[in-house]
Amino acid sequence: MAALLNPRLDSLFDYPFERLRVLLGPLSPPPDVTPLSLAPGDPQHQPPAFIADVLAQEASHWNGYPPLRGTDRFRDACHRWIGRRFGAAARAAVDGERGILPVSGTREALFLAALLAVPEHKDGRRPAVLIPNPFYAAYEGAAVMAGGEPVFLPATADTGFLPDLDAVPDALWARTALVYLCTPTNPQGAVASPGYLRRAIDLARRYGFVLALDECYSEIYFTADPPPGGLAVAAGMEGGALDNLLVFQSLSKRSSAAGLRAGFVAGPPGLIDAFARLRGYAAASMPLPIQAAAAALYDDDAHVRENRDRYAAKVAAVGRTLGDRVPHRRPQAGFFLWLDLAPLGLDGEAAAERLWTQAGLRVLPGRYLTRPGADGRNAGDPFIRIALIHDTETVAEAMTRLADTLAPARAAA
Repeated sequence: MAALLNPRLDSLFDYPFERLRVLLGPLSPPPDVTPLSLAPGDPQHQPPAFIADVLAQEASHWNGYPPLRGTDRFRDACHRWIGRRFGAAARAAVDGERGILPVSGTREALFLAALLAVPEHKDGRRPAVLIPNPFYAAYEGAAVMAGGEPVFLPATADTGFLPDLDAVPDALWARTALVYLCTPTNPQGAVASPGYLRRAIDLARRYGFVLALDECYSEIYFTADPPPGGLAVAAGMEGGALDNLLVFQSLSKRSSAAGLRAGFVAGPPGLIDAFARLRGYAAASMPLPIQAAAAALYDDDAHVRENRDRYAAKVAAVGRTLGDRVPHRRPQAGFFLWLDLAPLGLDGEAAAERLWTQAGLRVLPGRYLTRPGADGRNAGDPFIRIALIHDTETVAEAMTRLADTLAPARAAA
């Protein structure tokens, strides 16, 4: 069987949740507690009720193949939302006809971006795909299967939880074909500044690579100002063009509509035209009823504010519950707690096993989202990722269980 398969698969780790299944599969939670999964980023808030009405109203269109480039209704709704969220200049920079492409969830689109952008050679060598470390697993899988070399850039507390772009040598930039950046970051919840994004866009244009900005968490934030976006930053640069830039947006987190599998990618017409051509071969178009429901969601901001308030309440509950018992850093955005257990003398896998067997909590070890550095050390080893996806009371209960399990001495004190 192995001879029939693409050998590039052999260089990939199993997907993080498969690794977690293997780790915890032989173990059992305590019989006297209700198991609770805090591992996947699977929003538990209910999406707005009106999407069911829209889907029902559009039910007569399930039998038709949808247009690859999306309906006018869908693209117009995305275009309007870009203007409301990122400003008039960002909206003007995006071509409403050729600059927006519907995608069936951004994981698919982020993966296809590597097939789009990675050539056989760059600067006479194997192309590099630069990935923040920790990272969303789809980035690595895309880089490998496209034939690129994944190069992991540390995104730790020392670098502000974003890659240090100035630490990348010129020789590496010269063979870089694609750079993935996520802002707000998953899992650390950090936000790239406009200056940081401007620097990344400048580098993309100087060295001729595609900058893929994953902005899936851009609507979940706990700061006074919303996170800046790549479209607005590019629009404010000289010429106001979107050259070399692809921005990915999703309704999964913004609208708690992960099962809808709906989002879009925006960029310059030439890149979007090429992306559409690739999707014509590689992916199914978004069904018409789903495009209609997605358009309705992008046209409504009230439910997004309510959603954001719910996450803010949960982040506050984490602070109250963990307090000084378990040192932690409050995320600026997103709905993950990237918890460093080094102060407790624990590593992520050991903590995940203990939390499952003693507290019935399923969390993701940080090493499943990171790769070792040049020194062989994996910066994710002492971390666990906790998804704050349940209601506030359940999150508070989970944090109490976590503190009682991982810091019992502090609890007794």
